[in-house]
Amino acid sequence: MKAFRRCASIGAFLVPGLALWLPSGYSYGAVLLLLAALASAPVWARQSAPRVAWWLTAAFACMAALWMLDIGPTWGWGSMDRPLKYLLALPCIFYLMVFEPRASWLWMGIAVGAVGSGLVGLYQVELLGLPRANGHTNAIQYGNLSMLLAVMSGLLLVVQWRRWVAWQRLLLAAAVALGVTGSLLSQSRGGWLALVLLVPVCAWLLVHTTGQRRVYWGLCGLAVAAAFMSQLPAVEQRVDEARQEVQGYKDHGEGRNSVGHRLAHWRLAWDMGWDRPLAGWGREGYEAEKKRRVAAGQAHPIVLEFSHAHNEVLDLFVKRGLPGVLLLLGFYGIPLVMFWPRAERIRDSAGRMDRESLSLCLVGVMLPLSYMGFGLTQVFLAHNSGNMFYLFMCPLVLAALHQRRARLGCPRPV
Repeated sequence: MKAFRRCASIGAFLVPGLALWLPSGYSYGAVLLLLAALASAPVWARQSAPRVAWWLTAAFACMAALWMLDIGPTWGWGSMDRPLKYLLALPCIFYLMVFEPRASWLWMGIAVGAVGSGLVGLYQVELLGLPRANGHTNAIQYGNLSMLLAVMSGLLLVVQWRRWVAWQRLLLAAAVALGVTGSLLSQSRGGWLALVLLVPVCAWLLVHTTGQRRVYWGLCGLAVAAAFMSQLPAVEQRVDEARQEVQGYKDHGEGRNSVGHRLAHWRLAWDMGWDRPLAGWGREGYEAEKKRRVAAGQAHPIVLEFSHAHNEVLDLFVKRGLPGVLLLLGFYGIPLVMFWPRAERIRDSAGRMDRESLSLCLVGVMLPLSYMGFGLTQVFLAHNSGNMFYLFMCPLVLAALHQRRARLGCPRPV
């Protein structure tokens, strides 16, 4: 029993801790959790799981069913890759709800992961001479996850400042700086756009839950830092490029650049989606109809070079119609509601604020919110790193929150 609990805590460290350090680093912790879940199945299968675990299971299972629609007539293990990951994450949810990991292991993993992302980016750009840091995936996925780990580290630093000793504060501060560095070196503008969504929500939740107005001063400092970063040559260049590319698409229909091809994809997906709003075109139908419309001069030829619409919602809208969009909203919305920092989740039995519970709730909220932001300009769930990080971080944070509430002698969230 102790071994299974220890595996849960180690997995809580490895999933974020190795996410960007190693090729497929996000998979090491996931594989450990899956093996432990299968080995301990006779134990956790006899336990009654809370309702939140079942809600999370429903969200994952529905998305697995949705991805199975992409299999098509040429069935193969390659086409089962994505739905299989979602299904294999399900036993890990129930395993973690019984053998709950300690939050301290998760905190350390987040900090180490953010530090690692920045170091990898610095190595690739400064030593290898790459134009953009891409970690061991691609620049967009790497930059976005690096930014997410930085935001999580920043929340931990602020919310539990008094708890941390000097070396922990230093580690978390380094995690914020290096996580942001990794994002900047990736030159991935989608992560910066998501930050515009995350920062106001973080600030509002911190003020609302703690009542500490000094958060506003922190926001002012962040705004100054963001203004400074926007003047960095690489960032300024990427922002100027975006402006020029938008103008080029508006004036001349130029689609052969980063922003232009996204605008072309979005326009096509929007138009095609409303032609079949209930059933969608399906993956193969989407590709065939794109070719027809390009041949007829109704779409820019650039759309043939990519298999998705570069927007999470529009991609599901055109392929699976409004039902697919609703399933995606549930996939994001269920964890968002599940982690929202209500009083019964963040206060102890005496009604006092428990900052570790608050940290867990805020980190949990950041997961779906950040993915919504990333999905504005990228189909984040089309990539292995995006799927695996979300699938295993959600149950890890939920289980750690349950473990914390148990230690406080409070009723666990149901």
